[in-house]
Amino acid sequence: MAALTLYSYFRSSCSYRVRIALLLKGLPFEGRYIHLLRQGGEQRLPDYRAVNPQGLVPALEDDEGVLTQSIAIIEYLEERYPEPALLPENSRHRAYVRSLAQMLACDIQPLNNLRVLQKLKQDFNADQQQIEDWYLHWVGEGLMAFESVLVSQKLAGDCCYGNKPTLADICLVPQVYNALRFNYDLSATPRIQAIYEHCASLTAFEKAAPENQPDAE
Repeated sequence: MAALTLYSYFRSSCSYRVRIALLLKGLPFEGRYIHLLRQGGEQRLPDYRAVNPQGLVPALEDDEGVLTQSIAIIEYLEERYPEPALLPENSRHRAYVRSLAQMLACDIQPLNNLRVLQKLKQDFNADQQQIEDWYLHWVGEGLMAFESVLVSQKLAGDCCYGNKPTLADICLVPQVYNALRFNYDLSATPRIQAIYEHCASLTAFEKAAPENQPDAE
């Protein structure tokens, strides 16, 4: 097995996703920690820009080089280390799970990314309440739609798809975790709440949680 190094930040939801995937697959990895606030953001320093020119986390390094973008990294791990599977066997159901993951990773999280929230404050003079209103608006709109899909498709069990964690749960748990930090009320999305509580209790998800990382503050 190739040695794996994960560049991450404990609060980064994208890094959180990759930690969950690595732990679900039982893949040992070395952590290297990039603090997104210290020194104006360590992700902007030349040493890390040499790893990932975008200056974003996570990045995963193995014997073949560096990969970036959390979903691409997880798909790579799924292909290279296929057990336990994070996607269903059925091709249509695989597409469904991917669509759930992308609802979170493409349509919710980017609008609430740290650099977006910082931009609202720095360039548009948004105060903390306005930033929180922005965050909760986009999280609420996205999670309500996600809940509707789970209910209408009737493919969820303990997890978003059936009773075993998939790529969808790997993306959902970090998003809900961060939403709860902003005091988002899950009562309007009971299916999401039940799935989140179940997954968060699983060993891999628990070990991947931000507060359990060596760089947690």
